[in-house]
Amino acid sequence: MRHSKIVASGSYAPDRVIKNEWFNEQLGEDVDTWLRENLTIRERRWMEEDQTTSDLCVQAGNSALKMANMGAEDIDLLIIATDTPDFISPSTASVVQHKMGLENATSLDTNTACAGFPTALTMANSMMSTDPTYQKVMVMGAYGMSRFLNLDDKKTVTLFADGAGAVILEPTDEEGVGFLASDLRTKPEYYKHMGIYGGGAAAPAARSERQGGAQCLQFVEKFPKEINPRIWTDMIRSLAEKAKFDTDEISGAYMTQININQIWETMDNLSLKRAIAPTIMDRFGYTGSAAIPMVFDSALRDGAVKDGDLLVFVGSGGGLHFGACAYRW
Repeated sequence: MRHSKIVASGSYAPDRVIKNEWFNEQLGEDVDTWLRENLTIRERRWMEEDQTTSDLCVQAGNSALKMANMGAEDIDLLIIATDTPDFISPSTASVVQHKMGLENATSLDTNTACAGFPTALTMANSMMSTDPTYQKVMVMGAYGMSRFLNLDDKKTVTLFADGAGAVILEPTDEEGVGFLASDLRTKPEYYKHMGIYGGGAAAPAARSERQGGAQCLQFVEKFPKEINPRIWTDMIRSLAEKAKFDTDEISGAYMTQININQIWETMDNLSLKRAIAPTIMDRFGYTGSAAIPMVFDSALRDGAVKDGDLLVFVGSGGGLHFGACAYRW
């Protein structure tokens, strides 16, 4: 059956580097030590004042086009996963499509927070499987969370950062190559735990304070610390069952980059080597829906992805949403 395969990738992080020591001064306490020792985070990138989420997407998308040796006119579908859009309406995808000159494409946004990239990959694969119109598809994960941070909130301001990642998909009929399976889940009872709760229909912007208010990212309640490793482990096992492979065949695991210990715990649960799950949070912080395509692009460009490798993309984010996909390179 017709399905998708990844043929290229690209990523981008802004030039502005924010080191941990900046927060020591901002917050009046040593947060650097905890960040380095517990999360490995040393620095992150934030947008300049004149940059937007769509600008990050353009840079990542053009990088992917260059790797694929394609032009903007070749793309016929653009899907952007983000929960930090340029606007509530219109879609960020339409802005990016215009800025990149994707004149032959249609476009759309999807928002399952930091699970957005595997969700968007699943959507793209489904659309390519059923409609031959879509021959070259660009899928992006993008994050401009610095725009929504309360600079005095230690729980959020030290973790979140900006970036974008992109992949280009083409169709294939070759069995066992490309997209193998996906697993999307939601635990909606956690929707009040973390989010940006101002600016929408429930709390219009005019009624919300900008700094420290509902239009900033808020951690309202703690998530159970075991929830990510437990569900990530179960999802990867579900992918293996659906696609009929053994988990010990996995060569690359590209995962939500918010907590290195949760990634390692998942690898340990599956008796996999921790090294197959590369991390980039040490230098980029947490880039949300962009984290998975960014770490994948880094691995691909470093030569860590080989023909025949079995890859999994696993993410989770506010909602509480979870997404996982398996690919054979």
